[in-house]
Amino acid sequence: MIGRLRGEVAQKQAPHLLLDVNGVGYELEAPLSTFFSLPESGQTVTLYTHLVVRDDAHVLYAFASESERALFRSLLKVSGVGAKMALAILSGMSADEFSRCVEHEDVASLVRLPGIGRKTAERLIVEMRDRLAKLNGLSGTVIPSTAQDAGRPQTARSDAVAALVALGYKSQDAGRMVKAVASEEMDSEALIRAALQSTVKGKQ
Repeated sequence: MIGRLRGEVAQKQAPHLLLDVNGVGYELEAPLSTFFSLPESGQTVTLYTHLVVRDDAHVLYAFASESERALFRSLLKVSGVGAKMALAILSGMSADEFSRCVEHEDVASLVRLPGIGRKTAERLIVEMRDRLAKLNGLSGTVIPSTAQDAGRPQTARSDAVAALVALGYKSQDAGRMVKAVASEEMDSEALIRAALQSTVKGKQ
């Protein structure tokens, strides 16, 4: 089992990234909370990992902290929740926001996340209540990225839409989410963050 990697960020296109570890390139998938905290390409970062073995592929997921990985692993234990859905949950809201949804039985906010219906949301609330109590010190706060998007605004919007689609949103919905929050000065990461935040706020 690969538990942690330390290397240089070679490429990043949310939610995918390539980490160069002593000349070996590891393809990783990361929740947006981790992705936004990544340094510039060429800089070194340490990431905690979880390997998911499927019939068609071995997928390595990366997290900025052990607590974030612990929450991911707890989500995988919920009936009907796979790695893709767990990644979407951690990308769509912080660990603190998710904890509040569980504590207050906020089904409405959970169903706003891609791939989560009412039954799954209710199951998450029931099964995660006790597990969250055991995960002390969880912090899902998104760390703002200092990276600047070198592309044109249209490229930033396309990248943002592609990232949301990769997380499970329908292409039409992703385009509408990005368009609703877009402004000329926003890079792709800012667009993704704003689009996700607007989705969560829409149910408050």
